[in-house]
Amino acid sequence: MEDHLEFVISLALAQGASYAEARYQSDYSESNLLKNGEPEVASFETKKGIAFRAIVNGGLGFGASNQMNKRELRSLVRKVVASAKQAGRMNKVPVVMGQGELGQAKVDIRPRVSFDAVGLDGRLDLLQEADRAALEAAEAAGVKLPGRYLALDTLMTEKVIINSDGAKVYSKVPRVALDMFLTAFDPEKGSIQRMLNLGESSGWEGAERWDVPELLKAEVRSLASVLLKSEAAKEELGDVVLGPEVVGIVSHESSGHPGEADRIMGREAAQAGETYLKRDSLGMKVGSEVVNVVEDPTLPRSFGFYLFDDEGVRARRRYLIKEGRINEFLHNRETAHAMGGQSNASARSVAFNREPIVRMANTFVEPGDLSFDELIEGVAYGTYIKNFMEWNIDDRRFNQRYVGLEAFRIEDGELRGRLRNPVLEITTPGLWSAVDAVGKDLRFNAAYCGKGDPMQAIPVWTGGPHIRLRNVKLGGSG
Repeated sequence: MEDHLEFVISLALAQGASYAEARYQSDYSESNLLKNGEPEVASFETKKGIAFRAIVNGGLGFGASNQMNKRELRSLVRKVVASAKQAGRMNKVPVVMGQGELGQAKVDIRPRVSFDAVGLDGRLDLLQEADRAALEAAEAAGVKLPGRYLALDTLMTEKVIINSDGAKVYSKVPRVALDMFLTAFDPEKGSIQRMLNLGESSGWEGAERWDVPELLKAEVRSLASVLLKSEAAKEELGDVVLGPEVVGIVSHESSGHPGEADRIMGREAAQAGETYLKRDSLGMKVGSEVVNVVEDPTLPRSFGFYLFDDEGVRARRRYLIKEGRINEFLHNRETAHAMGGQSNASARSVAFNREPIVRMANTFVEPGDLSFDELIEGVAYGTYIKNFMEWNIDDRRFNQRYVGLEAFRIEDGELRGRLRNPVLEITTPGLWSAVDAVGKDLRFNAAYCGKGDPMQAIPVWTGGPHIRLRNVKLGGSG
């Protein structure tokens, strides 16, 4: 596709563009869904085409086509250039692509076990084995599983990115993902639900690593214990230890999203919300000195993995919060120039017909050096919230609420008993400022982060180690 991309770039420059960028993207996905033990869906989807952006007289235009012949590409360039000219007449501030470490590279992640090596029957066999394991675990634990949803997806994304500033990047990344939703029921205790998402950039070996049947057994046993053995949490003041799953969603929602530069500039207000941060918030204290929230697309096997973003900029680790202070925002080239900085490779697009926008990849709290036992040893009275049942956060990413699923009472440094649905309702600075210790056991969950209009749901990791919060107020949901 390089010849096609270079053709549209040269054509746009000849028509007056000061900048031109072309991307070929191919996405192939296969999805298998098992609902209550029965195959529900087996779907296959291929999306491929060319995306094109150009700047003319300070206006930015975007277009895409899945018809990759010269006639159609000429038409695409004409439309994008005309759109950019119109935008330039309307813009009060011209669009400029700022600095960034542009690359010329090839990134090819080769799976150890190809997706083609496992057919439809093999995939369904794995899901049905896991479903049977879940039912057996439920029967042994004395609960029913009236709702069981298991989905296994494999995806392959191939891109070629070329722009007039000299970037030329090829990438091919496989991904595998597991989505699980379980409902456990007891006639006296009621029902409880659990949702879990795993994903990584690898071949079928990723699914093998998860050992899905054993994973479901463990999750069902946990659900049964929460349902049958937990006492209702009540409103109280004390210390709280949060598990990696909770820490991950906190990091993503209350640090990653508010740090997106396009949101700070007000561009996401009507679509995905606002942010409590402002352009001059760099250096602002929002947490204790042990808090470091990181955004890193380069983590091997991560679900949000990439080494170059969709503007051809080399990716690196970004510290959103460093030692309790806002350290940097997530930038593409346009927002970086607007704020007087340099792109840190945060431009991502979910498909060929979507414009690259500022996105997260893998957001997490950087691990410390304490074990879980050392974290709870320092708690005289408090609560351990291992994972969550639900969460909410306001449009400014300031006020937030997390309802625990599997949770325990901590007394004199030991876990004493199970609690049902403790509620942590707190502000973003309040939460990060309460952290006094960080564990070393870094773990991740997968997710599809939604943003933009049209919506772009893009693969990400959320995670962290266990962290300890001092003297916070918890509520109970009954």
